[in-house]
Amino acid sequence: MDRYWHTRCLKCSCCHAQLGEIGSTCFSKGGMILCRNDYIRLFGHSGACSACGQSIPASEMVMRAQGNVYHLKCFTCATCRNRLVPGDRFHYVNGTIFCEHDRPGGALLSSHLTPLQSNTLLPDQKA
Repeated sequence: MDRYWHTRCLKCSCCHAQLGEIGSTCFSKGGMILCRNDYIRLFGHSGACSACGQSIPASEMVMRAQGNVYHLKCFTCATCRNRLVPGDRFHYVNGTIFCEHDRPGGALLSSHLTPLQSNTLLPDQKA
């Protein structure tokens, strides 16, 4: 970001932790300064969509499954290609997303969709 901070002033935009106290790295995306945990929570390990590989803007809504993040348009059933929306039941099998109707047989991990938006205060963040 080509700016300078006092160690005590450099804080995570989400959890407000002093970054100098919790490690030697920080992340920047969409004008936010983030600790490693909040960056991964909001944008995944790479900051990219797990389906298409493209970058996810900081202000964009995302969908999460098993620690991966997706653009809303990319969170689709692998079989029928229908987009899944919050409240839909889905199955995540070996990194692949299936809607309730197209789920493969065998042991399944079922979940409900929960959207996250990176530019608003989330319930698990400190106010």
